[in-house]
Amino acid sequence: MKKIKIFPLLLIVCLLLCAAAPSAAALDDPDISAKEVVLADIDSGSILYSRNMNDKAAPASLTKIMTTLLAVEAIEKGETSLDTIVTAQSDCQQGLSEDSSTVNITSGEQLTLESLLYCAMVHSANEACNVIASHISGSISSFVDLMNQRAAELGCTGTHFANTNGLPNDDHYTTAYDMYLIASEAVKHPIFMTICNTSTYTVPATNYAGERVLSNSNALISSDSIYGSGYLYEYAAGVKTGFTRAAGNCLISTAEKGDLHLIAIVMGCDGPNTDETIEDYLNFVDTITLYDWAFDHFTYRTVLSSDDIVAQASVSLASGDGIVNLRPNTSVTALVPDDLTDEDIKLDITLFDEKLVAPIDAGTILGEAEVYAGDTDCGKVKLINTAAVELSRSQILKLRLQSIFGNTFVRVLLIIIFIFAAIYIALVTRYRRLRRKHLRQKREAEQRRRSAQQAARKRQKSAPRPENSDDSTRRFTTVDPSERNDQELDVNDVLDRK
Repeated sequence: MKKIKIFPLLLIVCLLLCAAAPSAAALDDPDISAKEVVLADIDSGSILYSRNMNDKAAPASLTKIMTTLLAVEAIEKGETSLDTIVTAQSDCQQGLSEDSSTVNITSGEQLTLESLLYCAMVHSANEACNVIASHISGSISSFVDLMNQRAAELGCTGTHFANTNGLPNDDHYTTAYDMYLIASEAVKHPIFMTICNTSTYTVPATNYAGERVLSNSNALISSDSIYGSGYLYEYAAGVKTGFTRAAGNCLISTAEKGDLHLIAIVMGCDGPNTDETIEDYLNFVDTITLYDWAFDHFTYRTVLSSDDIVAQASVSLASGDGIVNLRPNTSVTALVPDDLTDEDIKLDITLFDEKLVAPIDAGTILGEAEVYAGDTDCGKVKLINTAAVELSRSQILKLRLQSIFGNTFVRVLLIIIFIFAAIYIALVTRYRRLRRKHLRQKREAEQRRRSAQQAARKRQKSAPRPENSDDSTRRFTTVDPSERNDQELDVNDVLDRK
């Protein structure tokens, strides 16, 4: 009895242990503290992780990414050049407070545009952004309008710029996702990446000042950063730090390892400058955590091969079974979690023509498939037939006959022809029946005539001879013509009676 009671208890314990076991299929989120986050793959545009990415946030000096992007685009258009000498205007200190980050550019000082861009991106000099703005657009206000226009063109819906450098302003805001859009565009430009990925830069002497050595504030790439040398990350490149009390510690950067080329946006992070109890600048710590998490758990994988048969379709007038196999015209490769299974890959298939008709050449595009790898939309791929579909002649004949006899005019004509044919057959049949009857009556009349003639001859032979006739001598009796006629009349009378 005890054994019977113990078995259910063991079974219950096993079930509880199984329920408590962690799921191998679930990918745990990275352990970070940033308020707003976007981690994405630059090449595919896939967002691998996000947090509050559409929430309104202060961008701080991340604003300088847009300022530098517009200057680089002007250079690429030929409107200016890196070597152009730019004179700082009287409004270069506009909006700056005493504790603003500057390189002490003063009104009337002349620097190359290249030096100004390094001052803005490497040292985060606020006045350098104002000088760049006046040079590109003629005034700071016009340049700010251009910043907002360009942001809208890039798809930003939660961004509004009020200045060129990111100094606090209630009307100056963005989102982590919008900053991802802006930075993703900026890193496409080699000039931009060269500037923002520079650890140190020496500004040549100017008409007002001597050389100035700048150290990049991005501690992921610079050991001379004001934030210390403990955050160097071997796979990192660029882009820009940012900090204000309202924004917290922010960082946009990129990292490349193997096939992965990532971009990370972290905003609203704490650090020693926001909380004395915190030892590390968490914008760098969170960024490194995000990159390690992605490199450890994501790989590029072929989620759909061009050799895979993904659908079948019926083809009218086709020889054989009338079925065509469809496959992708190209393979689909996506950045997916390592624990993704084949069952997680889904296809949404659309045929361009629901009624396919032979012949169809091999490789004809007949549809498309939207590919999903788990929650990731991997895009669309065209579907083509694997082999040519030949035309069936018997099917063509059948179809033509159906088409002909399905025509109302043809049906009416056939009915008329059938009616005339029936009338003709009936007339021919009646004619043949009457003709047979006529021929039969004619034969009967001929038989009666012959019978009468035979009877007449018999009567004539059986008539008595004269007594004085000599048996040894044959005598001929001359018959009067009138008597002959009487005899013929008698024969006719006999025929008539019969």
